[in-house]
Amino acid sequence: MLVGYARVSTDQQETDLQLDALRRAGVSRVYEEKGSSVGRRPQLQRALGALREGDVLVVFKLDRLARSLRNLLDIIERMEAAGAGFRSLTEPIDTSSAAGRLMLQMLGAVAEFERSLIRERSIAGQQAAIARGAKVGRPRVLGAEDEEALVELYQTGCYTQTVLADAFGCHLASVRRALYRAGALRWR
Repeated sequence: MLVGYARVSTDQQETDLQLDALRRAGVSRVYEEKGSSVGRRPQLQRALGALREGDVLVVFKLDRLARSLRNLLDIIERMEAAGAGFRSLTEPIDTSSAAGRLMLQMLGAVAEFERSLIRERSIAGQQAAIARGAKVGRPRVLGAEDEEALVELYQTGCYTQTVLADAFGCHLASVRRALYRAGALRWR
């Protein structure tokens, strides 16, 4: 049986391209996930747990499966223990041969190297922008005046953080950050 796994990094992205390709490849069951490869991946764990002797795990692209070469090798080892194979639709990988396993490891190493380069370039770009005086990151939800008013209300002791979040139309975390910045709260 062909078992598919599709993953995108954020909730704003869609797996449609991957799902279409997996269906065209004859995959009968697909485990779909939205979230970073850094966090828990329950659907991947379910897919790996569902593999039986002779099954093949199919992904659209190798980087959708693993976050590092070590992670890839662990996943492949788990598939082999179940008697299952692996196939990528965009890379020529067939783990039933020694050459296919070598190709898989080489492509995994190249993908990890590429992710490292992208990360390094992103960090360098952010540092250059900061050096030029650019503000990076998400803008604050509350303006300076609102933060000042929020802190004053909190310090009266009459308002909880939750009530202030509702009153100012923001998340509780925004209230806490404003209070920490003003010194009205201390880190524990």
